Amino acid sequence: MNSAVMGCGRSITSEAEMGSHGKTRILILGGGFAGLYAAMHLDKTLARDPRIEITLINRENFFLFTPMLHEVAASDLDLSNIVNPARKLLKHVQFFAGEVESIDLDGKRVTVSHGFDHHGHELGYEHLVIGLGSITNFYNLPGLEEHALTMKSLDDAIQLRNRLIALLEEADTECSADVRRPLLTLVVAGGGFAGVETIAGINDFVRDALVCYPRLREDMLRIVLVHPGPVILPELGEKLGRYAQQKLAERGVEIKVNTSVCGADGDAVTLSSGEVIASKTLIWTAGTSPNPLLRDLNCEKLKGRLLVNPMLEVEKWPGVWALGDCAAVPDSKSGGYYPPTAQHALRQGRLLASNLGAAVRGGRKKPFVFSTLGQLAAIGKRTGVANILGVNFSGFLAWWLWRTIYLSKLPRFEKKLRVALDWTLDLVFSKDLVQFQTFKAAPMPRAAEKWSAAHSGPSRA
Repeated sequence: MNSAVMGCGRSITSEAEMGSHGKTRILILGGGFAGLYAAMHLDKTLARDPRIEITLINRENFFLFTPMLHEVAASDLDLSNIVNPARKLLKHVQFFAGEVESIDLDGKRVTVSHGFDHHGHELGYEHLVIGLGSITNFYNLPGLEEHALTMKSLDDAIQLRNRLIALLEEADTECSADVRRPLLTLVVAGGGFAGVETIAGINDFVRDALVCYPRLREDMLRIVLVHPGPVILPELGEKLGRYAQQKLAERGVEIKVNTSVCGADGDAVTLSSGEVIASKTLIWTAGTSPNPLLRDLNCEKLKGRLLVNPMLEVEKWPGVWALGDCAAVPDSKSGGYYPPTAQHALRQGRLLASNLGAAVRGGRKKPFVFSTLGQLAAIGKRTGVANILGVNFSGFLAWWLWRTIYLSKLPRFEKKLRVALDWTLDLVFSKDLVQFQTFKAAPMPRAAEKWSAAHSGPSRA
């Protein structure tokens, strides 16, 4: 493969330089539930064969357990406890921390950039597994991309937590009620699992934190959930959705159904009803779309997702596979397609590893067949809603099921233990109000510098 020059001035590293010549090369793009679980199962099988080289490529060097993301934002969990280093999860699969820039299906190569200067590498493959997931979709609504917070990454959760604490700090020292009101008004767009769990968590967080802010009262808070449908959590059915609405309303959350967000400018949020809510904080959880890299692939797609056959193969492209949020996997039972959820993605990863083994070593591939076991949501104050195998649960039992089931799914015993310890301590101690600031400290002002020099003692040799 020929080297090419990247815009950063570094040459693209060829496949020979990567030391993969003469081996069957398998690339896995994306380290979410789908890609990582495929890599973990391959780590126990194909990756042990010295004639096969498997590489997982992901932007971050860790796997993020997204179902617990809202608990980081609400200060229920330490941020490091819901992430697992990819290199500790994989012993035989190689890991490449980088950004996928382009995919060339005809040339069977992927261009990846990494490092401080974002220099490029071209990686060849015999088999390509595409598990690039999805990105936030703002639907081109005015001001949302510039002003809304999202809840898809660890950075999102940290930013939201920092924003909540900063708002409380500023509001506590603000004299004008007109200025304070938008600071204490939070709007969450989207009444699905992410939106409901986020608003439930931050509602508990800010209300519990008020004891540390003597100038603030609960009646100053306005926390609004905006949902375009008639009832929140539609995936769980109307009964559980209305139960969740009732519980959130009892805890001070204002719920606006059959309403959507139309725009935001950093000072106010405009709704489809015509109402304008003065607010400094909009959290957007109302839409996703497949990774934009898929647009340039000459493959059949369904609403941007790659169409695959039941074996998770991309039709007309031998050796190319797709799974997770970026794949439309046919469901033979319903005649439609499987939903892009974590429980489907991790099982697709397991099946893909098996089918890849069959493709490389010879054997029978199996179709993906799975029935949803259940869905759960935490709605704050040790309360939840759940549907497990068609049976509805609500209240404390559903919340306990949520924590038990997700704790069991969290990779590595060390992380399970840390999360269980965090949850136990949360029963005893109040939530932490420390901001995680990542910016470099500002230089000392000149006046303070002179004062420091004048009052400093003699230096020691």
